[in-house]
Amino acid sequence: MFGRLMGSMRVLGDEICYRAKDYLTVYNLFSTRAEMHRTIYTHAKVKGIELMAVDALTKANEAFGIADAVQNPGEFWKLDDTILKRIEVDERPELKEARDLVLRIRRRDLYQFCNEFAVPKENLDHFKDVTPQDIICSQRSSDVTLKEEDIAVSTAKIDLTRGSSNPLESVKFFQDYDSTDSFTIPVERISHLVPAVCQDKIVRVYAKKPELVEAVSQAFENFQMTTYGVKAILATPEKKKNRKRLFPY
Repeated sequence: MFGRLMGSMRVLGDEICYRAKDYLTVYNLFSTRAEMHRTIYTHAKVKGIELMAVDALTKANEAFGIADAVQNPGEFWKLDDTILKRIEVDERPELKEARDLVLRIRRRDLYQFCNEFAVPKENLDHFKDVTPQDIICSQRSSDVTLKEEDIAVSTAKIDLTRGSSNPLESVKFFQDYDSTDSFTIPVERISHLVPAVCQDKIVRVYAKKPELVEAVSQAFENFQMTTYGVKAILATPEKKKNRKRLFPY
């Protein structure tokens, strides 16, 4: 489908243009990209591993000079995926926390995804990043008292490349191969199924320890109700709430 676009597009007035009949195919190109971000690149498990890797690198920063290497090209190029293995096999005591995190990733003892919440469209323009402190302040009653270091928060912004706007508003089309003029097409002239808002912001919350899933999930629900007046449709599974640690620290 997308290969056909490459064969039919033309350059008119120094701009890449597409046949008017391919409007929805071009839209599907943007839509497919967004769907891949949602289901693959920013998948809850993927982001959980990413958060753990970032925490491990942060804890190993002083020992390996990771932040300083950014300013030194001669050292920066050495910062590839092997940095995690270097942390894993380094037995210096000051690297214990970082080493334990890498081992947890290897064992799939990951930060536990508690739940996610799509920010209402009317709040997108004035959205303020959610922090672990926001979740802690929403805890009302529990057998445990949550701390900032117990929680990880990830915000995934997924759009069609132009924020909340439809990117096809800036794409030019032509009528047929004899055309010398290009033009934009209002979306309502083609379909009423294309969304008016082309952006999602998804807030995901993780418990860094399996035994804290229930407390973190409840605090996150409280935060949603306080902030937006609604909570996520999908509740945290009871099985996950009752899960205990598989491996010791």
